[in-house]
Amino acid sequence: MIGSAALQEIDRRRAVIVELSRRIWENPEPGFKEFQAAELTARVLREAGFEVETGAGGLGSAVKASFGSGGPAVAFLGEFDALPGLSQKISTQREALTPGAPGHACGHNLICAAHVGAVLGLKEEMVKNKLPGKIVFFACPGEELLTGKGFMARAGLFDGLDAAVNFHPNKASEVTLGTSTAVNSCRFHFLGRAAHAGSEPHKGRSALDAVELTNVGANYLREHLPPDVRLHYIITEGGAAPNIVPEKASVWYYVRALSREATEDAYERLVQVARGAAMMTGVKVEVEFLGGCYNTMGNRVLSEVVHEAMGEIQPEPWTEEEKAFAAALDAHDPEQCAAMRKKYGQTDGQHLYEGGGLITSFNSYGSTDLGDVMHIVPTAYFFTGCTSLGTPNHSWQFCACAGGAVGEKGMLLGARIMAVFGAKLLNDPAILKRAKAEFDQAMAGRVYKCPLPDGLPAPAGQ
Repeated sequence: MIGSAALQEIDRRRAVIVELSRRIWENPEPGFKEFQAAELTARVLREAGFEVETGAGGLGSAVKASFGSGGPAVAFLGEFDALPGLSQKISTQREALTPGAPGHACGHNLICAAHVGAVLGLKEEMVKNKLPGKIVFFACPGEELLTGKGFMARAGLFDGLDAAVNFHPNKASEVTLGTSTAVNSCRFHFLGRAAHAGSEPHKGRSALDAVELTNVGANYLREHLPPDVRLHYIITEGGAAPNIVPEKASVWYYVRALSREATEDAYERLVQVARGAAMMTGVKVEVEFLGGCYNTMGNRVLSEVVHEAMGEIQPEPWTEEEKAFAAALDAHDPEQCAAMRKKYGQTDGQHLYEGGGLITSFNSYGSTDLGDVMHIVPTAYFFTGCTSLGTPNHSWQFCACAGGAVGEKGMLLGARIMAVFGAKLLNDPAILKRAKAEFDQAMAGRVYKCPLPDGLPAPAGQ
């Protein structure tokens, strides 16, 4: 079997892979601050004989590790940032390890360790079978901020690759060809004039009025935008006290759509709304563009290789203890569990996915900066079951699964799938030619343009 040496090496290195995942989970770090995770990851790969670069692309917590030379070059895209405020014990009840601290409620500890496991296995496959080519591992920071891979792309880190793959924890073994939205993120900062709100309101110019008019205008704008566009916002500053006309106020927006072009068009219209609100209230506005990312663009040729690898690998069976843990988590949202059973063809009473790999093409209105890579190099994107069926994304339940046996089994399955996927590509470069032809057709002459302004500095230091 193609990839058998890789699978044996992953089994041999199982303790190392699991330990890396656990240590990242136990020390959650927010986006662009993943310095402990980067050090742990770099050490494992350096000791395994990879050429390792830390601070890759000028990002302080990015890691690049490579083995081999020449082509083809296949990339494995790890991530390791945590989400704010979602600290959680491995428990079936909500219990923070550290109240208010971040937690791995998207399972990025599993993502990092799975990709490390994949390249450890694939390296052994290359050595034993004298396979030509190069494997490149990236630990990509700041995915939850949707700009990490954009900064890396701007630095040219993804140039010269022939293919890439990204695994993400989810509820089932699934290769996705659907589209996730592109996004622009920005803050509107309004500056007015303070005054006593009771005795001299006419002397004030309310920055908060401008924020509220922006939000009203945005909500009227929705009717006249394409149906795939999403606008959402929070007010981050609204004044100090009711009896002071607010001199400063700010609002933070996300603009999403299923294409980069629609996102940019909706964003420009929103900017005009904010500027109009400033004119109406007699205040000034500063537009702070925080960054953005592309929509995803799956590659069917590579996705079918992932799907083939899924069919060749037998998942580890769930234990009764793991099933009971998942059932207790799903008791918090039985309706969600029932919906996921129906979606994935699971039977009544199941709380963990069982079955073969799927290829699906439904769209998602979330976003991932993986979309940037997908517009540079043919890329496959897939999931394995790492949580209970009823676990919501970005939740304490997800964090609990990511730190324990349920998440780790799905992570190891993901590592095995990616290692076999990589072995198939290195054994048959014709696959890469077909993937590139599909990629070129999908791009239709377009060229990737990084959404991040040249003047926006990459987060570098601790």
